[in-house]
Amino acid sequence: MIVQIFAAHWGNNELAPQVFVDRVKAAGFDGIEMSLPLDAAARDDWTGRIAAAGLGLIASQWETALVPGFEAHRAALAELLDNACAAGPLHVNSQTGKDYFTPEQNGELLELADAISRRHGVPIYHEIHRSRFSAHPMLLLPYLERMPELRLTADLSHWCCACESLLDDQPQTLAATLPRVRHIHARVGHPQGPQVADFRAPEARAALEAHLSWWDEVLRLRRADGATRMTLTPEFGPVPYTQTLPYTQKEVSNAWELNVAMLALLRERYR
Repeated sequence: MIVQIFAAHWGNNELAPQVFVDRVKAAGFDGIEMSLPLDAAARDDWTGRIAAAGLGLIASQWETALVPGFEAHRAALAELLDNACAAGPLHVNSQTGKDYFTPEQNGELLELADAISRRHGVPIYHEIHRSRFSAHPMLLLPYLERMPELRLTADLSHWCCACESLLDDQPQTLAATLPRVRHIHARVGHPQGPQVADFRAPEARAALEAHLSWWDEVLRLRRADGATRMTLTPEFGPVPYTQTLPYTQKEVSNAWELNVAMLALLRERYR
């Protein structure tokens, strides 16, 4: 099984497209995960630069998080997923729905995404994320029971925060969830937040080991299923995900540096 590691565009939006593409290539990533512009010319400019660099593309959509009403949210999701799929990515990562939408409403959004995926022939994976339909295990599990084709992006740092634990008290949750995972956001969270200050620090060891054990299990399951590819994206984020000191607002760590360090850890672990 090929393991590919992607660089998150999140947190690097201030860089010109070619500057970011060159930075990703120089760091040794296999591709870029990003939300693409809705303007077709700007989208094609990005995809052309990525392809010319020999990098892969995972398209993402998160912008529906900014759209509160259900009907407007549904329309935005359709537009964003169509745009993402039109770029011909390896797959699309979607932050879908809201934790306060009804199960019927979130189910309608998941069915919409499935229809768009089938129309374009591009897989769409739904991210485990706070405030979305998957914000807490007990919100997600009923969808897994009802929708056997539902596939996920595992960002379990969000559940650490939502459940105020490293999930060691609910192995049944992980047993139901991990077989559905097709993509991983390799960020390390902790019981009080979605991102440790520095995963290399000794105080973060327990959280790091927990996340590594979950990622190991996903890869084991994928290999057992005969999968030929697995993708991971180190996703330590900018401020306010990256903590700052009071008053000065000086960052306590550098997100890009952490993502490159996580790239090295994953390369060594999964080569």
